[in-house]
Amino acid sequence: MTPTYQVRPSFLSASEASPPGSKSITNRALLLAALADGASVLTGALDAEDARVMLDALRALGVDAEFDPQTRVARVVGTGGVFPTKEADVWVGNSGTTARFLAAALAFAEEGVYRLDGKPRMRERPIGDLLDALQALGRDVKSALGNACPPLEIRGVPLGGAPREITIAANVSSQFLSGLLMAAPLAKQELEIAVDGALASRPYVEMTLAVMRAFGVEVEADSACERFSNFQAGTYRGREYAIEPDASAASYFFALPAILGGCMTVRNLSRASLQGDVRFVDCLEKMGCSVEWSRNAITVSRAPSEPLRGIDVDMNAIPDVAQTLAVAALFADSPTTIRNVANMRVKETDRLAALCAELRKLGADVEERPDGLTVDPTKRPLQGASIATYDDHRMAMSFALAGLRVPGVVIENPECVAKTYPNFFDDLEKATLPLDGD
Repeated sequence: MTPTYQVRPSFLSASEASPPGSKSITNRALLLAALADGASVLTGALDAEDARVMLDALRALGVDAEFDPQTRVARVVGTGGVFPTKEADVWVGNSGTTARFLAAALAFAEEGVYRLDGKPRMRERPIGDLLDALQALGRDVKSALGNACPPLEIRGVPLGGAPREITIAANVSSQFLSGLLMAAPLAKQELEIAVDGALASRPYVEMTLAVMRAFGVEVEADSACERFSNFQAGTYRGREYAIEPDASAASYFFALPAILGGCMTVRNLSRASLQGDVRFVDCLEKMGCSVEWSRNAITVSRAPSEPLRGIDVDMNAIPDVAQTLAVAALFADSPTTIRNVANMRVKETDRLAALCAELRKLGADVEERPDGLTVDPTKRPLQGASIATYDDHRMAMSFALAGLRVPGVVIENPECVAKTYPNFFDDLEKATLPLDGD
């Protein structure tokens, strides 16, 4: 029998929330710490499936890495860019960052035989654009099934050669470009990397550059993040590094005042955050919420008497919070349109299709397009429903918010939140109280 979580209509009872560490920063920092000269201490690291998958993968490659879940501190002894284990089967689960980042790093090995594989959904997630770029550099990496998806087979070959420029398509996932950027200093030759076509989720590339800079590698990038050069080969250095709270996870708590009314603050996030998803609050502000930015916190509020308005928004830069916005839009007084998020279709599930299907179960009128959707909650009353989560953590967390206003919402397979936020439902219950007072 499929486990479920019954959401009950509630009101916002807490004024602050403390999401876990950023998955995106944690996995970048873990990889760069493993490639660095010297040891690193990462504070505030994420304790969730995606981070554990990366840690276990690094250990399978011979990296001395440990994590204390009580203190949320990871300690990693760097390898100087040379993984000690020369033959390994590496499990990447359904962690896109682990698969894409390690594929690039292992491709620059001078020796070794590696196989990367994961869950059935990972075998459907495309990685061909990254493989094409690596193969253009003379690296021996291929899709074992010939479908441009994992499992991957990687063999080390000697490095070096003439300086060269390569292009990489990053319209499907910015993780391809991020993986190549982080691996480029291992190439032992001058590289210029150019983006072919539109770049998806640019803030994640800017995050990558910032974490690389923190670990000692400066990269020259043009203002559009479309051309990169002057990688300082072999200069990652171990250090102590503090990881921010996860801005994508924070979006669920920022959405609470929009849905329920009230006020919510998340500390240790600000305009200076490395994570583009903090701009989710800009969307809420356009919908009628008030947003206060301070040096080390963000606060969102809305008086229950103030209406929540529908908006038209391009979310290409922040697709991981599009589901949160779409659920919040159920409670607006006019339709909401989300545009330019076609890359949502190649995430943990086809998020656009899944999002539209489950919103319709709740009674919303939804128009699905190849690159977005329109949610119109004004044509019929909302109703309870059993929400399929498609083994996608963001489906479970975003749709749980709907149940805070709509009676009868049940979340199927709630355990899928373990991918990035194992304690989500506990934290949601701490932030709210049921209307019936139980």
